[in-house]
Amino acid sequence: MKMNPERLLKLILQINGGVMATALIAVFLSHDQMGAIHEWLGLGNFPEGIIVDYLARSLSAFYAIMGILYLVLARDVRAHASVITFMAWASICFGVGSIVIGLQLGFPTWWTWGEGPFIILYGTAILWLQRKINTSAGETLETNEDNKQAEED
Repeated sequence: MKMNPERLLKLILQINGGVMATALIAVFLSHDQMGAIHEWLGLGNFPEGIIVDYLARSLSAFYAIMGILYLVLARDVRAHASVITFMAWASICFGVGSIVIGLQLGFPTWWTWGEGPFIILYGTAILWLQRKINTSAGETLETNEDNKQAEED
């Protein structure tokens, strides 16, 4: 079964949005729970200080909000095309930034090269699917105009 670009774009936005929305769980984790996850990921001891908890929870909340936004955008990809395009370019830039930051901070290789390129690929796929949707819409419009012209002749 061949999936059309519009349905595939909606599906990708919904999957990504759903996954990102789960970050809401981390907003409610205790410092000790965040520390255990931090150590389990091989990132060493979790730093102390209220700013660390604040930043971890704020970023998790931000990811959850972004996830919900993706779910909203997926409802009508044509109506929200300009916002989706912006979000795709922002993802590409964020992916590049993630790689640079990961390398500068000495993050584990699996983290740096797993996160950044995936985000870049995601943004690129969104742009490609949008282009396919616009191309197919343009082809449909041209075909309809050609048919109309043929009827008039």
